[in-house]
Amino acid sequence: MSDSLVVCEVDPELKEKLRKFRFRKETDNAAIIMKVDKDRQMVVLEEEFQNISPEELKMELPERQPRFVVYSYKYVHADGRVSYPLCFIFSSPVGCKPEQQMMYAGSKNRLVQTAELTKVFEIRTTDDLTEAWLQEKLSFFR
Repeated sequence: MSDSLVVCEVDPELKEKLRKFRFRKETDNAAIIMKVDKDRQMVVLEEEFQNISPEELKMELPERQPRFVVYSYKYVHADGRVSYPLCFIFSSPVGCKPEQQMMYAGSKNRLVQTAELTKVFEIRTTDDLTEAWLQEKLSFFR
């Protein structure tokens, strides 16, 4: 592994929060936004949201800084079935500092493994995060 690639640990409190989020019983859309604490070299909770649409979530993400999001989304399938997939969204905007990009990119896989997620997506601009985009991404999972 390259010396320049920093892999941040996941804050133990965040690990517990993600575990509880995974087993939540509510049926509304909800999100956990996480950031890298550069000084502690740790992925930490930034904010939590209940009943938030993809469009509202987009407004909460910084346009020039990376963020990790775990999003519980009420997904209505073409055949009418409803599921609540947990989506991992890596917001990695064009134009943020390379050092920041590296810290987030280096920490992404560990966070995905910690949260035990399989639906992993990346956006390069916050404008990409829309209901239509998310539904298109989720349509690949049956």
